Amino acid sequence: MLEIIAHKRDGAVLTPEEIQFVVTNYTQGKIPDYQVSAWLMSVYLQGMNFQEASELAMAMRDSGEQLHWPAKFLPIIDKHSTGGVGDKVSLILAPILAACNLYDPMIAGRGLGHTGGTLDKLESIPGFDVALDDAALQAALQQAKVVITGATTELAPADRLLYALRDTTGTVASIPLIASSIMSKKLAAGISGLVMDVKCGSGAFMKTQPEARELAQTLVAIGKAAGIKMAALITNMEQPLGLAIGNSLEVQEAIACLTQQGPEDITELTLTLAAQMLVMGDKAGDLSQGHQLAQGTLRDGTALACFKQMVAAQGGDVAYIDDPSRLPKAPQQITITAPKTGVIGAIATEQIGMAVVHLGGGRLVKEAAIDPAVGIVLRHKIGDAVVAGEPLAVVHANQVSPELLQDIQACFKIQKNSANLGPLVLDTIL
Repeated sequence: MLEIIAHKRDGAVLTPEEIQFVVTNYTQGKIPDYQVSAWLMSVYLQGMNFQEASELAMAMRDSGEQLHWPAKFLPIIDKHSTGGVGDKVSLILAPILAACNLYDPMIAGRGLGHTGGTLDKLESIPGFDVALDDAALQAALQQAKVVITGATTELAPADRLLYALRDTTGTVASIPLIASSIMSKKLAAGISGLVMDVKCGSGAFMKTQPEARELAQTLVAIGKAAGIKMAALITNMEQPLGLAIGNSLEVQEAIACLTQQGPEDITELTLTLAAQMLVMGDKAGDLSQGHQLAQGTLRDGTALACFKQMVAAQGGDVAYIDDPSRLPKAPQQITITAPKTGVIGAIATEQIGMAVVHLGGGRLVKEAAIDPAVGIVLRHKIGDAVVAGEPLAVVHANQVSPELLQDIQACFKIQKNSANLGPLVLDTIL
């Protein structure tokens, strides 16, 4: 192990055998944390090329069980987001795919830090089970065509161990380590193709387009090396997606999108990702046709029906979908107003996400409980003209300090001249 650490410390390219040695032996408890910590720091400082990152992803994939699907479910086309604020795309996308006869067992995560988690959002629906075992997963997929559940401990266990170590050694923010971590779990899930939504901007982990592009290129390279179809969209996270931020509030907004009453940006991004997936899964001949097919499921109500079917298949109470006002609701709604007249030039999106965490709607440590009812609903976004005293947002809370309300108001940068957000999709990597 000492030689492998030294090789990477000195900038060498690690062989597949060296990477496999580290992953296998650390997973089996044969290498101490301090040596793997040194290796991770060497990778963090020296980086990895696409081949090394691919080898690491596949070694972690092979460290545990791998899911295999009956032929009738194939091809399995999946989507993964690198995390943002107000990102409820999966809740809208999954039923659109089902309505287009495409199967997808989405392995989703929980919120950590300023980004929300799909599993936390779905748990706002009473009874919804996000911890399906293999038998329940297969049964739900048979019934609903799409499932959204958490990863089992048997799926890529090496990644779980290495991530826990990265989290305590300052080595999380490494693009090859991030990419191989994401792809190890996706590859273990037995997918045929993957569309990545790589967020970029003030509310994303990747703040700039060059680093978002590097992550997207690494993810695509790993997927192609593993023999699956890949596409990565770099998307704009300079402001929250949609208007709602917070678990129950985002479920309500997702239902509104499924009934064609939701915000334009979240609907359009969902349709764009759906089009990529439908082409990849041979359900559409090109992106234009894929977009039309996906949009048609919103118009004719089949996507909403498939959402209800997914909720029922995972034990959720469909009555809350029929009447979203029954979903968890915070006792206080406090309006944040504009301190002056002007145009919203920027929104401190990460700080908005953290404000929801401080309200109780997210977690700073993995074990923390969350309140599904709290959150923030925006009334204005970048480029909107506002008058002093006009509502900027509504805070849904159990209790909230005046200081936090001031912090939320300060997230909106109001200027005299006009503002331009830029396109929703910044780039596509194939």
